[in-house]
Amino acid sequence: MQRLARLVRRSPWVCNALLYGSLFAAGDAVQQQLRRRPGQRADWAQTGRVALVALTFHANFNYLWLRGLERLLPGRAPAAVLAKVGCDQLVGAPVAILAFYSGMRMLQGKEDIFADCRQKFWNTYKTGLMYWPFVQLSNFSLVPVYLRTAFTGVCGFLWAIFLCFSQQSGDGTVTSVFQLFHAEKMEAGKPSSGK
Repeated sequence: MQRLARLVRRSPWVCNALLYGSLFAAGDAVQQQLRRRPGQRADWAQTGRVALVALTFHANFNYLWLRGLERLLPGRAPAAVLAKVGCDQLVGAPVAILAFYSGMRMLQGKEDIFADCRQKFWNTYKTGLMYWPFVQLSNFSLVPVYLRTAFTGVCGFLWAIFLCFSQQSGDGTVTSVFQLFHAEKMEAGKPSSGK
């Protein structure tokens, strides 16, 4: 464990980016597994696209963003922590959501890469406000700066499951994810017609 801690301290950017990309890819794999019907294969190309968006944009953006916030608003005093959380939700969260939806559509070869942003952004943003402020409050209060991107990535695993589900079929709300999941499970449980 000490060797891993030394590696993270020596190469925080690379370690954080790899962890972040891996966790987002795992999030997509989990959401596919939850939605998979019997006999349906996993879409590894989709998981690869999620990993690519997470590695190329999200991991790097979060690494630089979280360090920039710490330089702009240093310390763990309550006022500094709350200011960082506010900045993160007002600036960082919208950028991350827009990058995910448009990046996925671009990698899927869609003509209108901003269609999901127009349809799902506000719902996704509001859903994130129920989760991320609490995560980042802990992050900015308790986690050392060099591990903050990794902590965000670990917490982002659940967010990635939600984002991937929303990107594939939902409207960016938690309700749509649960409704879709319930409908797919009900459909999977129906007996075949025997034709």
